Amino acid sequence: MSSLSRELVFLILQFLDEEKFKESVHKLEQESGFFFNMKYFEEKAQAGEWDEVEKYLSGFTKVDDNRYSMKIFFEIRKQKYLEALDRHDRAKAVEILVKDLKVFSTFNEELYKEITQLLTLENFRENEQLSKYGDTKSARSIMLIELKKLIEANPLFREKLVFPTLKASRLRTLINQSLNWQHQLCKNPRPNPDIKTLFTDHTCAPSNGARAPTPVPVPLAAAVAKPAAFTALGVHGPFPPTAAAANNALAGWMANAAASSSVQSAAVAASSMPVPPNQVSILKRPRTPNALGMVDYQTADSDQLMKRLRSATQTVDEVTYPTPLPQSSSWSLDDLPRTVACNMNQGSNVTSMDFHPSHPTLLLVGSGNGEVSLWEIALRERLVSKPFKIWEMQVCTLPFQAAFVKDSSMSISRVTWSPDGGLMGIAFTKHLIHLYSFQGSNDIRQHLEIDAHVGGVNDLAFSHPNKQLCVVTCGDDKLIKVWDLNGRKLFTFEGHEAPVYSICPHHKESIQFVFSTALDGKIKAWLYDNMGSRVDYDAPGNWCSTMLYSADGSRLFSCGTSKEGESFLVEWNESEGAIKRTYLGFRKKSSGVVQFDTTQNHFLAAGEDNQIKFWDMDNVNLLTTTEADGGLPNLPRLRFNKEGNLLAVTTADNGFKILANADGLRSLRAIESRSFEALRGPIEPAPIKVSGSAAIPNISSTIARVDRLDRSSPAKPSVLNGVDPTTRSMEKQRVLEDGAEKAKPWELVEVVDPVQCRVVSMPDSTDPPSKVARLLYTNSGVGLLALGSNAIQKLWKWSRSEQNPSGKATASVVPQHWQPNSGLLMTNDVSDSNPEEAVPCIALSKNDSYVMSSCGGKVSLFNMMTFKKMTTFMPPPPASTFLAFHPQDNNIIAIGMEDSTIHIYNVRVDEVKTKLRGHQKRITGLAFSSNLNILVSSGADAQLFVWNTDTWEKKRSTTIQLPAGKAPVGDTRVQFHSDQLRLLVFHETQLAIYDAYKMERIRQWVPQDVLASPISHGVYSCNSQLVYAAFFDGNIGVFDADSLRLRCRIAPSAYMPPTVTNSQPVHPLVIAAHPSEPNQLAIGMTDGTVKVLEPTESEGRWGMAVPVDNGVANGRTAASSTNSNPAADQLQR
Repeated sequence: MSSLSRELVFLILQFLDEEKFKESVHKLEQESGFFFNMKYFEEKAQAGEWDEVEKYLSGFTKVDDNRYSMKIFFEIRKQKYLEALDRHDRAKAVEILVKDLKVFSTFNEELYKEITQLLTLENFRENEQLSKYGDTKSARSIMLIELKKLIEANPLFREKLVFPTLKASRLRTLINQSLNWQHQLCKNPRPNPDIKTLFTDHTCAPSNGARAPTPVPVPLAAAVAKPAAFTALGVHGPFPPTAAAANNALAGWMANAAASSSVQSAAVAASSMPVPPNQVSILKRPRTPNALGMVDYQTADSDQLMKRLRSATQTVDEVTYPTPLPQSSSWSLDDLPRTVACNMNQGSNVTSMDFHPSHPTLLLVGSGNGEVSLWEIALRERLVSKPFKIWEMQVCTLPFQAAFVKDSSMSISRVTWSPDGGLMGIAFTKHLIHLYSFQGSNDIRQHLEIDAHVGGVNDLAFSHPNKQLCVVTCGDDKLIKVWDLNGRKLFTFEGHEAPVYSICPHHKESIQFVFSTALDGKIKAWLYDNMGSRVDYDAPGNWCSTMLYSADGSRLFSCGTSKEGESFLVEWNESEGAIKRTYLGFRKKSSGVVQFDTTQNHFLAAGEDNQIKFWDMDNVNLLTTTEADGGLPNLPRLRFNKEGNLLAVTTADNGFKILANADGLRSLRAIESRSFEALRGPIEPAPIKVSGSAAIPNISSTIARVDRLDRSSPAKPSVLNGVDPTTRSMEKQRVLEDGAEKAKPWELVEVVDPVQCRVVSMPDSTDPPSKVARLLYTNSGVGLLALGSNAIQKLWKWSRSEQNPSGKATASVVPQHWQPNSGLLMTNDVSDSNPEEAVPCIALSKNDSYVMSSCGGKVSLFNMMTFKKMTTFMPPPPASTFLAFHPQDNNIIAIGMEDSTIHIYNVRVDEVKTKLRGHQKRITGLAFSSNLNILVSSGADAQLFVWNTDTWEKKRSTTIQLPAGKAPVGDTRVQFHSDQLRLLVFHETQLAIYDAYKMERIRQWVPQDVLASPISHGVYSCNSQLVYAAFFDGNIGVFDADSLRLRCRIAPSAYMPPTVTNSQPVHPLVIAAHPSEPNQLAIGMTDGTVKVLEPTESEGRWGMAVPVDNGVANGRTAASSTNSNPAADQLQR
């Protein structure tokens, strides 16, 4: 239907409403699908007229159009089902279940089963997730809030929720104008024409009177007074920006890709392949409440997407662009970082910069001489510098070796951080890329070198196809390549006819794609397959362009320069593949390529004409400029930090400047002040040892001062913040220029009294005490699950209250010992022989629906809602000793066995896919890394094995270093850091951090001083900033996760009553970290008690971050650093 025909429908809708033809109005809304009347929809839903509700919806979407639509229909039918149950109308409920809800079982069979189980309950509110269900009216109101969010986020409703602004009786006015025009054309016009029909054109009958000199307006519009405009039917505001539906990005570009066109203007010709109205959404997921734990259904995949695009046969009349929605938040020019905070000298031309994604003052800088440096901006200090060198010449291609021998100069074309900040990517102008793993503020390690392209590597970026962290590169060889973190090439995208200049990986919904631009000005888009490019468009200027998304991923921009030096900065309309707006303000021809960046979802900045230019994203006119106190090159490079309060800008003298707004200046001063205070102390004449860094997450608060070796030095060992003397810390004379009074040096925090922390004990049950063998928080953070040595699992839950509004676990509120009304217990099968020697093990599914556990007998799978045992498998012998769900498939389980094997088991088909062999004793730990695609196993033989999760082949192995004379006995456990690259390993003799890729030990701590007892358990905090360790003497240590420096000791007297501490020894056997509260931990005791510990509300954390110059390299505190520790030295030598 043409746009004019569409507008005619709106005019008819207005007319019908003014004439009070209500049913006809809504019928036309539904049949045309042009305007969704939210007010009418709400009225019908509140009245419980479910058939009408679904019928009206059917004019706009079908249940399987996209996941938003599916969720909308699910919520409606679920509400209808619950109301039938509430009326005790079982027959109706069964009918709804079979006819309406059955369709969802295809996508989530388990959810359908749970819904079916509600039929067995006398009152469905017995189901925990429905326990807050009120009366019908309130439930419908809550449902409508959810539905409004889903509808506003659904792309199929885009531009259909707001009725056009029309003057009253617009259709009458147009008819009136038409009649006037017809009257003017009459051969014999009468002064007062008599209009009796609209079915035929108006003509005045001949008369003997004189012709009227001017036509008289026909008062048709005034015949009936209609004061209200149709817009009163309901105009709704936009969905909140954080969850707003973005444009249908790649689908729109693909839809228009059949016609090769130039898109240099905001108006484009009609497309031969438009997006069908029911185009599958590939939008960013909004966060919406999820009653009954409904999963996010995924209906959009690349095959469906391409099928729909290929089958599209409709045509459209024109491309229109909606008016941008007004921004809800105010802004001012003061938000822009324009004040020069500092100047840095890199020593060579700066070619690329990137701020760390979570540490806003940490800047990675690449240079024209191939050197990569890491700067702490707040301290004006270069932490690390890595000059270019080839790591392994023999693995490089012969063309590169020959080219390098002829010309050994090397420049960096791109530096970038991985999304989690754990890796640095560096692309060079000849063949190579380097990946470094980031271990701390001054500790970067070689991770991977790839001879990636023939010629220069022009760009590098990280992406997550199939939830796997990968590296995407492009080069002079006209290719785009995708690599995994082991250096294996996954994809090669061929199709460009010129060197590929830049790449821009992105995703909408679960569809991952890559935009690329080439030196011939072509823009292409690729899915992660071998199907070729989906897009072929021309960039403005037809030469070098880069593309960037806004921080929230909803808006796409590009900036480039033509060969003639004309620069273009534009925003793209993704759904059409056309330019939405072109920004003005480039003053002159450029001799190179203009660089740009975006920030705060509101501003654009580009470097040109020796200055930085800023634009408001919603306004094409130049907002403001700054010369940054002068010294900028003609085309300065620039980069915002994530917060948008700092801006790095290159200078003409081989350096860069940092521009800041008020917030940025405050943060720089605060960090500088804190760092200086941490370093202040008595000035001693003798050299003191300076260790490396604080924890990665604490870089902003305590940055290590790293000494740079003289460039003439033959060796440049990296300075590790170690507890491990295999890497020696550097020594130097520290002279503080500031003569201010000396602050009190840092001291270890010791929590010895109950008033120094918050503690809550889980309510006692009538069951006989049994030591807690395993302990887990639920993934939602609202519950705590313990497995006792008696094979019984207990669950405690916190609920929402005035004292605990979040409803999450807390040490301030006593939880409820939770059991279903049936009174069932989750009890595991036990071994017939030697039950006391059984090794309990447990694992929880991601959605907290199921728990899998074993205690010497079969592995049991329990429903966490009903405590029913769903199935059992893997009967002994051998018995299971450790369980782990595969991170990407809950149907795949790694099961460590007593006989030292590891079974990779598929629950769905009840089959062992493969058995992994290599350990000599029982398996004691398993941990998956989705980034590295590996499984790490640990055993009672003190060995660590690395297995490839694609082939299940063994990649490497190592043995943890035990004290001399210590037999390899006891549990060795493993847990991955949140970056999925580093590995925490604990044994009763040590805590250690390993580089999982190389399986090399980075840090090690051994029991000593105030914590000299063996370790019973250890775990990372949820943000991986801390390591919690429990000891056999009852102490709990809180360590800095990066340096393994002790920052706090929690004595048993702080959490156990004196009667316990003075009687038979009781200590924590297991320790668990809350999934979202980094300073909350739970401990399971040998006497069967479970406790949750938190710092006091006034403190908020366990101790202070350890200053980098405190103590010596074995992790000893200041008080003990002067004492020898022969055992530790012997262990680590």
